[in-house]
Amino acid sequence: MTMMSGRPSYRALVNDGSASGQDLPAGITRRIISYARPHWRAILLFLLVTSVSAAIVVANPLLLKAVIDRGIIPGDTSLVVGLAVAAGVLALLEGVLALTGRWLSSRIGEGVIYALRTQVHTHVQKMPLAFFTRTQTGSLISRLNTDVVGAQRAITSVLQSVVSNLISATAVIITMLALSWQVTLLALALVPLFLVPAKLIGRRLAHISRDAMDTNADMSSLMTERFNVGGAMLVKLYGRPEDESAGFARRAGRVRDLGVRQAVYGGLLFTMLGTVTALATAMVYGVGGVLAAGGAFEVGTLVALTTLMVRLYGPVTSLSNVHVEIMTALVSFDRVFEILDLEPAIKESPDARPVPSGPVGVEFDNVSFRYPGAEETSVASLELSPRGRSGTDDTQVLSGVSLRAEPGTMVALVGPSGAGKTTLTHLVSRLYDPTEGAVRIGGLDLREATAESLREAVGVVTQDAQLFHDTVGANLRYAKPGATEEEMAAALRMARLGPLLEQLPDGLETMVGDRGYRLSGGEKQRLAIARLLLRSPSVVVLDEATAHLDSESEAAVQEALAEVLAGRTSLVIAHRLATVREADQILVLEDGRILERGTHEELLGRGGLYTALYRTQFAPQDH
Repeated sequence: MTMMSGRPSYRALVNDGSASGQDLPAGITRRIISYARPHWRAILLFLLVTSVSAAIVVANPLLLKAVIDRGIIPGDTSLVVGLAVAAGVLALLEGVLALTGRWLSSRIGEGVIYALRTQVHTHVQKMPLAFFTRTQTGSLISRLNTDVVGAQRAITSVLQSVVSNLISATAVIITMLALSWQVTLLALALVPLFLVPAKLIGRRLAHISRDAMDTNADMSSLMTERFNVGGAMLVKLYGRPEDESAGFARRAGRVRDLGVRQAVYGGLLFTMLGTVTALATAMVYGVGGVLAAGGAFEVGTLVALTTLMVRLYGPVTSLSNVHVEIMTALVSFDRVFEILDLEPAIKESPDARPVPSGPVGVEFDNVSFRYPGAEETSVASLELSPRGRSGTDDTQVLSGVSLRAEPGTMVALVGPSGAGKTTLTHLVSRLYDPTEGAVRIGGLDLREATAESLREAVGVVTQDAQLFHDTVGANLRYAKPGATEEEMAAALRMARLGPLLEQLPDGLETMVGDRGYRLSGGEKQRLAIARLLLRSPSVVVLDEATAHLDSESEAAVQEALAEVLAGRTSLVIAHRLATVREADQILVLEDGRILERGTHEELLGRGGLYTALYRTQFAPQDH
């Protein structure tokens, strides 16, 4: 799979200041438009509201002109009152239209955020396990939050900065030309005084905003890692709170400094534009006053021109810097599309079929496997150190593995660390696909099976059971959403958790804590087993499910496992003698190959690797 290497970097375009509307490839333009297309009615209404608002923008100064020239100077008080009332009504209407426009633009923008965020979330769930082993969690979360919001700005900037300001500026210039072409030309000649500082400072603000986005993502990643229970425990066990505080302080200090720079540059821009506006107003009053005194136009016209001029410079200033804003927002679009354009390595076939129901066997047919390289499974910017990425992992983890577990039988996997036992079980769950050969359940190649039926058919319990920070019931219902309380209680009793359920203060509604840390290790494992029992799969995979438990907890878990394995096909990574002896078949792996296979007695009689493993690992359990 190729990772979009030919796509232009919008970050580079913004960095060197060369970004312009022409820099947008047609492909990404169409993609952006596609997110706004569902909101076309709101966009049309926004254009209508903006056009009416622009008409009011020029109507108010014209009313002011009439009040002075036709009402105040001739002394027509009734006309002054009437026009004042009309100006008040227009002001109220302008406020209503402004709120309506803001509501419409935010509705469109939030709609884009929703579409992007849900699409990225759904897409990330389709990623293989290798994606998550390489990806920094905080950076990934940042894509769903900060970058999606930044991408939304590309839509709202176009609506608010381009469409609204362009309509307003056009209406104001036409009106000013109709009143006095001389003053209009003078006002337009002063436009560079607004454009130059806005362009220079605006571009600098864009750079700072982008740096702040990256720094906040880095800080978010740090907090995500350190504030989960495992990270917090590691910090406490190794006594590094001072170093952690110092590291966080450095990142927070960087965010603080960037925030100060943003405020200073923003304040500088505001001050400069305010000063230039005051100077321009004074200049127009001076020139226009001379023309009015000479009879070129009336006093009301001068006041109207000055008011219109102030309303011209705001939109023109915004338009001068809009390309920088849009290109900066496109950096966020680019970062979001990096994820959306990464194709999942594990896909469901268009003509996929369900795994056969009932007792099924598991077969490995000449399976070889190597873990996919970085370019196949991840995005460089989501990894902690992109420069340290390995492009391809050529290490062969499994080589020519063939085995068959008959329906209802247990196959035990033994071997030294790194032999490929866990990788083999990952292939049964289709967390990965084999590089060569095929894995079948019930005679069906897993690459041709529907994902839903495979999840129903295969249940897994690992040595470190994963629980969500939720209630006991919610963790159980994750395996079977429609489970009743009676079914969950029955599964807990089968997992030897009946006494615990009676002791829990809130029963099934008791919170288990982050990753289940409010429970003991044995209780976590048995809750994971209860979850599996509730699913009732045809095939069970046990990856050293009792490896780190004390003897009492291990005994309870073993009793629960007996319920799980009854009548089911199972692959068990074994470290206990009892498990090995009960297995219908034992496979001895080393360096990704099956060296020996047979029953416990058969393998002991051969005096090979299994015998050596038995003497070092299993024999002490006989005493």
